Amino acid sequence: MDVHHVIEGRDDGDVVVLSNSLGSSLAMWDPQVKPLVDNGFRVVRYDTRGHGGSRVPRGPYTLDELAGDVVALLDLLDVPSAHFVGLSLGGMTGMWLGIYASDRLRSLTLCCTSARPGNRRMWLDRAAKVRAEGMNEVADGSVTRWFTQAWRDANPEAAARMREMTATTPAEGYASCCEVLADVDLVDDLSGVWVPTLVISGADDPALPADHGRLIAEHLPAARFELVGHAAHLGSFEQPERFNELIIDHLKGTQD
Repeated sequence: MDVHHVIEGRDDGDVVVLSNSLGSSLAMWDPQVKPLVDNGFRVVRYDTRGHGGSRVPRGPYTLDELAGDVVALLDLLDVPSAHFVGLSLGGMTGMWLGIYASDRLRSLTLCCTSARPGNRRMWLDRAAKVRAEGMNEVADGSVTRWFTQAWRDANPEAAARMREMTATTPAEGYASCCEVLADVDLVDDLSGVWVPTLVISGADDPALPADHGRLIAEHLPAARFELVGHAAHLGSFEQPERFNELIIDHLKGTQD
């Protein structure tokens, strides 16, 4: 499936693909774009199917389909291989690519994510709830998981804007991706992924705490783990300076 995407940066720069979390859009990566472009990278942001400006096919979806959309996007753009940065669901998409399409990757950065999120019944119940009742209540919960209370208090307008991002996510797209999360279990397949990988967790992430990131790094042969303080689930937005520093250092360290 063709997904909505935006390209920024120099034509000859190494391509970095940014993959969004559940209930967000490519706008969640706004704090990362300029630093990446300023460092010479060509940034490709896209909306996961069912989110943002991408189409909303009827679900359920599978992780194979979400990752297949990335491969199709790389084919469309005639990009043989790219750096991939994903957060939460986007990170799971990246792990699938590392397992099944590693030839398309130059590096992986996995942010605030999990190889085995668990809570299958919770995800299925949430999918049913948003299909029946819409996204407003879910949006309230999302913003409290995405950001610490201190950040929300200090940035009320930005918090409201991010809440609206979830509230306007199509219910069917959100629900269908919840059904993806219900069944993700990639742990046993990670040992065969030799793509250079940076795993970043937020110290205050209530959705996927740091132990999820540590488990990923322990199972990947070419990974290192970093913990960022004062960051909840959308750590790249709450602590952009530290995330940008870690991501750019990792990308530069894996360039030819």
